[in-house]
Amino acid sequence: MSEDISPAMEGWEYRPDKVTARKIKGRNGKDKIQMRIELGLLQMEAEGKPDGKRPYGKESLLDYHLSRLEQYKTSHGTTRGFELNKSDCEKLYEEAVQYYHRYLSLFSLKDYPGVIRDTDRNLRAHNLVLRYAADERHKTAFTRYIPYIIMMNTKAKALISLEKKDYEKALKQTKLGMERIDDFFQSLDQSELSKESEEIESLRELAQEIRKKKPLTHLEELNIELEEAVRRENFEEAARLRDEIKELQGKN
Repeated sequence: MSEDISPAMEGWEYRPDKVTARKIKGRNGKDKIQMRIELGLLQMEAEGKPDGKRPYGKESLLDYHLSRLEQYKTSHGTTRGFELNKSDCEKLYEEAVQYYHRYLSLFSLKDYPGVIRDTDRNLRAHNLVLRYAADERHKTAFTRYIPYIIMMNTKAKALISLEKKDYEKALKQTKLGMERIDDFFQSLDQSELSKESEEIESLRELAQEIRKKKPLTHLEELNIELEEAVRRENFEEAARLRDEIKELQGKN
């Protein structure tokens, strides 16, 4: 059997401006995720650890270290003194990159529940390192990605709500996501970063798109009709619309 992967990429061009991915069935019958990259493709498991490995018999290194933490707490009655060394942090970072590639692929495939699963997982990994890394430099390396992960997690939740035409819930989720990012910057005493955050701006743009798709309420329709009546100087119609608007507002 040829080891040349060219046939797998035939007709599937690399797009530098866009993440392109697809789901396939592996030889074992399980779903795989493939992401097109410039020099070939990345293939990942659709479930569990993207590379298919089970470190120390656990689903992931994160699960292994969380079990270590729980054992330490049971033995010592506290988590004080528990640490992640340089090697632990580096391997957790490498693992987080695998999940990053997968949730980007899943987002392009509109598998939003999968995006939520993997971003939630990476947030847990980042929080573990931020709390227990022995070296502050490793905390810094993880910190810079948290706003992006929150953004992707928020987008996936909002887009699920949008698919269900639950516009109010989608808008609340984007608002909550922006607040979470802002709270994160404030926790670092860097609240000024919120003003220039690309992640917050991206969520703000998503909220604007949701508002455009949201059907108008009867009150909003009446206000538009009122503006049009005033523009046409149809004052009798404008007066009628004002009365109807006041009556409707009174009921609300």
